[in-house]
Amino acid sequence: MNDSIQPATIRVFIALAPPDDAKDELARALAPAYAAHPGMRWNRIEDWHITLAFLGELPTATVPLLRDPLAELAAARRPLDLSLEGGGHFDSRVLWSGIAGDVPGLHRLADDVRTLVKETGIPYEGRPLRPHLTLARARRGDLTSVPDAAGVLDGFAGRAWPTARLHLVGSDYARGPAPARYRDMESWRFAGGA
Repeated sequence: MNDSIQPATIRVFIALAPPDDAKDELARALAPAYAAHPGMRWNRIEDWHITLAFLGELPTATVPLLRDPLAELAAARRPLDLSLEGGGHFDSRVLWSGIAGDVPGLHRLADDVRTLVKETGIPYEGRPLRPHLTLARARRGDLTSVPDAAGVLDGFAGRAWPTARLHLVGSDYARGPAPARYRDMESWRFAGGA
């Protein structure tokens, strides 16, 4: 297959990414859970992100409509001070780390991103923002590993960090045992961001 041929659709979301040292700090805290639950579907550390707006499957041709508005939004915003804190799970199936710091600012940014998406003409009917960073998913039929792994993060409080960039991310949704793989399609520095 020719690599230059683009798919007709792509799964797209807009996100923030913690810096590598903050992700490494969380990975060290997760070490006991990695060892105790190797059968969970662990997301790759390089794919960890905080989703602001999940757009789902979009025609590839519509993605460029987002670029200029997202660049302008990032250029007009100061970085947020956030940190990774604690952990939990959704329905005993999804393990996550919580987000602390300027959470009200994170909600305002997500609202602005979602409004921008709608203004470009891309349909968006997203769920309310529940700030988190997804770490792993349970395998089918396993409803104990995720809650047990979440306990490892009780009391975890990572260092604070400023958000550097706003990311437009594409994913190849993996069906089966492998997690999805993400790639930055583009990212934009926040005003005054490092």
